[in-house]
Amino acid sequence: MAIRIPRIIKKSSTSGDVPKGYFAVYVGEKQKKRYVIPLSFLSQPLFQDLLSQAEEEFGFDHPMGGLTIPCSENVFIDLTCRLRKAVEEALKLRVSQERNRYDVSSSVLSLQNVLLLAAAYLTF
Repeated sequence: MAIRIPRIIKKSSTSGDVPKGYFAVYVGEKQKKRYVIPLSFLSQPLFQDLLSQAEEEFGFDHPMGGLTIPCSENVFIDLTCRLRKAVEEALKLRVSQERNRYDVSSSVLSLQNVLLLAAAYLTF
């Protein structure tokens, strides 16, 4: 059975390929793998718990030169899947609130407006 890595995170091999709004972390027990994840995860309590564990284990001296998360790759992927779902649900709620705020039906709300709301939410 293969593990599917969610779209919101991706494995990354070089330091120059981190897009705006994202950051790189190293994950794994023995062999560290580099992932690029959205900055919006920083505000999530589950991810903050991981950051606290990283601080306890590594302090500010991370062996890979970047932020190292002290957990297995499978645990990290599971956590990021849950975070992605939480962010998507929050975005849906925000879009719903905006529809109600402007009293606009879902068929009138344009895809462009939804994408603008998504971009604004993910940068917070």
